[in-house]
Amino acid sequence: MKRTNGKHAHIYTYRQMLPDPASLRHTFSPPEQRLSSTVSEVRPEDVTRHDQGLDLLEASYRSAFSVALINDKSLKCFGPFRDNKVIIYKHVFLNLGDGYSVDTGIFTVPRSGVYSLALTVYSDAGSPGNSLAACATLRINGQLVSGPREKNMQDQEDSATIVVALHLNAGDEVAVSLPIGCFLCDDSSHYNTFTGFLLYLSCIL
Repeated sequence: MKRTNGKHAHIYTYRQMLPDPASLRHTFSPPEQRLSSTVSEVRPEDVTRHDQGLDLLEASYRSAFSVALINDKSLKCFGPFRDNKVIIYKHVFLNLGDGYSVDTGIFTVPRSGVYSLALTVYSDAGSPGNSLAACATLRINGQLVSGPREKNMQDQEDSATIVVALHLNAGDEVAVSLPIGCFLCDDSSHYNTFTGFLLYLSCIL
């Protein structure tokens, strides 16, 4: 900076040091103007791709299944057995996420979260006075959680239902077991059902 003497010379020198007013207006532009500029830079195709990505992410977290014992026209019974048996539900209404296996009867939890599980059992003793034993147990990794149960000699047929909400971890195995002495009967009316679905994730990794 050139040094000069005198009052006017000092004013001229200070003016040289000040920034250009136009550059100040650009730097300190109103927030509305900056926001408008940013929004104008967002292209519609970018928004579309973003929405599609969210849809795919949401779909990947969906998990639900609903199955019935059989789908035969005539009534058939399963059990009783001398040992506990895993019930394999053969008729599939829904298997979103392929968590349920029709080969093993096991639902493998795909992601950690809170799940709703419902189990309905039905049996027919054949005639009044016979022993009725409509019962099953819901198990997580082999451990008993709950189970509907109707055992008596007064009813020829009866049913029972349970619904629970549980926190399950990814990899947990959910199955229904038929206890010793119990038997279930079903046909295409689908009296015996097993249903589960994810309510919400406990975390997103």
